[in-house]
Amino acid sequence: MAPSVVENAVPARANDIPNSKGTSLKKAPRFTPGSTVVGETTDYKYEYLKPSFPNLSWPPLEQVPYSDKGLLGDPEYKDLLAEATDVFDYNPKIGTEVHGVNLKTLTDARKNDLARLVAYRGVVFFRDQKDFEVEDQLALGRYWGPLHKHATTSVPRKEGLDEVHVVYHDGNSLDQRALFAPAYLWHADVTYEIQPPSYTILKVLHGPPRGGGGDTLWSSQYAAYDVLSAPMQKYLEGLTALHSAEEQAIGSRAIGRPVRREPVITEHPLVRTHPVTGWKSLFVNPGFVKQIVGVPKMESDAILKYLNDIVVSTQELHVRFRWEEGTVAIWDNRTCNHTATYGFSPHMRHAIRVTPHGERPVFDPNSKSQEEDLDAKTGRMPVNKNGARQSNYND
Repeated sequence: MAPSVVENAVPARANDIPNSKGTSLKKAPRFTPGSTVVGETTDYKYEYLKPSFPNLSWPPLEQVPYSDKGLLGDPEYKDLLAEATDVFDYNPKIGTEVHGVNLKTLTDARKNDLARLVAYRGVVFFRDQKDFEVEDQLALGRYWGPLHKHATTSVPRKEGLDEVHVVYHDGNSLDQRALFAPAYLWHADVTYEIQPPSYTILKVLHGPPRGGGGDTLWSSQYAAYDVLSAPMQKYLEGLTALHSAEEQAIGSRAIGRPVRREPVITEHPLVRTHPVTGWKSLFVNPGFVKQIVGVPKMESDAILKYLNDIVVSTQELHVRFRWEEGTVAIWDNRTCNHTATYGFSPHMRHAIRVTPHGERPVFDPNSKSQEEDLDAKTGRMPVNKNGARQSNYND
């Protein structure tokens, strides 16, 4: 899950800088490139939110009613942004950062606007949210829908917080990078559920200092769909794929951890339509999608590799975010894949995630793509996808 970084609590030491006369005029921080100080975590105030693996048993999930609050949001986000001091996009396809909005005090109207903004922009970032406590995070998630409880990953030590997923790594954690190809770590959370998550709320509690690593990347599946040719889009729109929880369950049992709900394999469309934007998006990720239904395995493997390559390697789809303590990221799990970045050990990183269930994925053949809709509204020319044209690449 997504790693995190925070500001370094250890003050930088300084060296005298002599002038031409040999006297010291000013101070400059001592800086060793590629090296960051590991901060102290004694008397850690979030001990109660550190991970635990209670041996519980939960029944299978059943389909429940869902109505997206983003449908109630204002198209101009007037309530949410009324007190904003700065708002900017990271790039045209994905990612927006909002300043001056306190998530702890959101009214229902602002929560509706926020859901709509996340639905359109994929992921929205809020810094300086230190007073946004776990109870506030749970309340916001519940407003948007019934909360998901993860069957295998950790929950907080404090009882009664089973709907909180804990992201935790410290200097004693095992380094598992050699076990996975980097592309395989791209995923959308628990897409194997019959109603996978809609809006996901992740707050960073503590993590590597600035420069210590631990960024998170998101990839837009709206934009991934738009990369495809029209014939490929048409082909995929008629297909479904199997999303599996079995690998997570097998791994947990292998190391003696409980599996609180039996693993499922669920069939979902490869292209889905978002209920708020009405846009088409791919619904595929390397972590959980194992097989396209109705085609030979060789064909399925080739198509999934192609789609995963688009998700992972197309830079215009991506946004990369450097965390700070008290930062909150809210993304649409239906239309974004994400990946942690690693190599930040021995720094500790600690975050908590809350996510409500969304609708069961559906595809509406009458829906539009993000690019198709925005091109029509702005008068832009459609992208020429003919890869056989003459090129003149001089970068």
